[in-house]
Amino acid sequence: MSEEISERLARVREQIARAAERAGRNAKDVTLIAVSKTFDSATVQQAVDAGMQDLGENRVQEAVPKAGQIRGDVRWHLIGHLQSNKARQAVETFESIHTIDSSQLAERLDRIAGELGRRPEVLIQVDLAHEATKSGADESELPSIIETVDQAQHLEFRGLMVLPPFFDSPEQTRPYFRRLREILEGLNRERLPERKLTDLSMGMSHDFEVAIEEGATMVRVGTAIFGSRGNQ
Repeated sequence: MSEEISERLARVREQIARAAERAGRNAKDVTLIAVSKTFDSATVQQAVDAGMQDLGENRVQEAVPKAGQIRGDVRWHLIGHLQSNKARQAVETFESIHTIDSSQLAERLDRIAGELGRRPEVLIQVDLAHEATKSGADESELPSIIETVDQAQHLEFRGLMVLPPFFDSPEQTRPYFRRLREILEGLNRERLPERKLTDLSMGMSHDFEVAIEEGATMVRVGTAIFGSRGNQ
């Protein structure tokens, strides 16, 4: 199993490099996040031993025990919807939270981070597809959420995240990735140089190459590294 993970990881890195080259970008500017949800700690440890440093989890309650069991210098990213009652555990566990979707959640995280002496990186999740089963802030809500995050004393505002619909053809996700990049570029035109946003969290196992071509700085890859979740 460990050899399989190492081989899959090498293939994913090759794909990242090729996609970055096509886009005229440096592959080093793309952070690969291994999405370890539903996989046990032993399996995740194999990925860490193979060189993974960034791990993504969808659920706080699943990440907490894993974070205590994994050995190595790793960074934990929350990439799933965050319920306000899990905010304290999230701040305690994750270095990066990709799914801010309201001013109220941002305020709560800021307060808790101050209490805990932590400063997590945060991204705002933007809802571009308006699917009932997915979270995120509508574009119209962004100004007020951004104002709240900018005023936060204990949050490091890094950028935006999107979770587009699943399509059989990765090309169909391109408009969503392109739109998120356009939103980020628009925001940066109004921001001071020292406050410019740098990160776009977008792209998963089936479409991360398209996401990189459209400017992703973080790709969230699970199946392509760990294999099918139905065959653990």
